[in-house]
Amino acid sequence: MSNINEERLLKEFLEFVQIDSESCNEKAMGERLCQVLKEMGLEPITDEAGKTYDSNGFNVFARLPGEGEPMVLTAHMDTVVPGVGVKPEIRDGVIYSDGTTVLGGDDKSGICGILEAVRVILENKLPHRPAEIIFSIGEEGGMRGAKAFDCSQLKSKRAYVFDSSGEVGKVIVGAPGQIKVFADVVGRRAHAGLAPEDGISAIQVMAKAIARMNLLRIDEETTCNIGTIKAEYATNIVPERAELIGECRSRRDDKLEAQGKHMMDCLQAACDKYGATLEGGLTRAYSAYSHAEDDPFVQEIMAACRKAGLEPSLAASGGGSDANNMSANGLKALVLGTGMAKVHTVQEEITVKNLEDTAALVLAMAVK
Repeated sequence: MSNINEERLLKEFLEFVQIDSESCNEKAMGERLCQVLKEMGLEPITDEAGKTYDSNGFNVFARLPGEGEPMVLTAHMDTVVPGVGVKPEIRDGVIYSDGTTVLGGDDKSGICGILEAVRVILENKLPHRPAEIIFSIGEEGGMRGAKAFDCSQLKSKRAYVFDSSGEVGKVIVGAPGQIKVFADVVGRRAHAGLAPEDGISAIQVMAKAIARMNLLRIDEETTCNIGTIKAEYATNIVPERAELIGECRSRRDDKLEAQGKHMMDCLQAACDKYGATLEGGLTRAYSAYSHAEDDPFVQEIMAACRKAGLEPSLAASGGGSDANNMSANGLKALVLGTGMAKVHTVQEEITVKNLEDTAALVLAMAVK
């Protein structure tokens, strides 16, 4: 901790949060990260991940040579909306935006913690493990940058994703998988005043289906939600098509698949009853991961927390992250807290101390 340059760390965080990088517009942030890595003597590698989903950005990858077992250190550079024109303010050791945008500590706190620790290692020539550094794009809204990243180039078997709210020392040992539900109910158009009995209302059919669904909190590890219902017709037309977009999540794949099937069964049953047609289906967005407390992987990060003077705490998450995709690609991955709070709101905040603690934890993990 004593080697961390707190002034430099804070200055860089304040700079980075002022670089606009909403999802699909990460180019400027990626270019700045490449410049910073080159100034540190590393060789950044970029890819064309943005082209896979209409982003102008790219993943940034760099290797820090060392001795021993390699590890992945990763954080994402994109932010949610509203994230343009961030104006950071510091009050009593806490960093906020001016209240008109998010702050961007999600996840530039993770990026800055990683970069500061690497600088300390290089400046002080500290013996350290090899690290493969990944700064991803498109994490918000589906981890699309991580999905497009070529994990075959990695030598590491373990990945540490600095991307959780909660104090530094929080370790997310389990996170759910997610299934997206895309369904269209197709009925039959008719004049709503002259011959409504000739029509099949797609809205009515969908409403009947939704009324039968188990939604929101299903159990302690499973949730389900419908985010979009869309049908736009004049009031004198029996609507022939209605669109539904939803999701279900669970930390157990069998429960995840059962919940997705339940939603589709409800839709199909309503369509069968009223003579409508069901189109669409289920898409696996990402899979769950879980690690036991006594797993050496978990014990190792807990020991690093204590080495950094932090008290580790284990938790399970209800959200996905780049760790889900890395787990699906054969890495052991988990997510670590960086101290960010009230994320995805204009009240987002982080303490200066949490920035320092994040850098200290990375340093404790890397230095022998």
